[in-house]
Amino acid sequence: MKGILKIYHPDETLTYNIRNTYCKAVYSNQEHFLEVEIITDDSLDHIDDDSLHYNFPQLSLNVFDFPIETAEIAGKTIQINDSDEETYTEVDLFDDEEAFIYDNELQFEKNEEDVLQVTWKGTIDDFYTGSDTPISFRLKCEFKQDDIVVDED
Repeated sequence: MKGILKIYHPDETLTYNIRNTYCKAVYSNQEHFLEVEIITDDSLDHIDDDSLHYNFPQLSLNVFDFPIETAEIAGKTIQINDSDEETYTEVDLFDDEEAFIYDNELQFEKNEEDVLQVTWKGTIDDFYTGSDTPISFRLKCEFKQDDIVVDED
């Protein structure tokens, strides 16, 4: 497993396993930009049948084109707050529903195996019940390259 996302809804804590991760510092026009994509697993094996979670089995959290000082992000904490003029984050619910994330704090570090990982804290619109109060989330995952095994016959 690459990581876990927990959304702390007042009715229940919703837990998502992370399937895919992507993180890169892009250098363009003499500036560095952060790109992050985290996609959850769509498996519902660990979910109760009456869970709010059942209506949203998968989601994706993204950071795109966020200006950073240097390509080296390990050991850094990055605060991202979108405004009406500039948007750097996005949530894809793989549904017709729409949600936004706020007060994003991404803390990057290397684990014992020297693999980059992130702890991402913030709040997200309550797309489960439609409440006007955003709910907290916390995500922790690693950006370890997948090992692709090719069988030879």
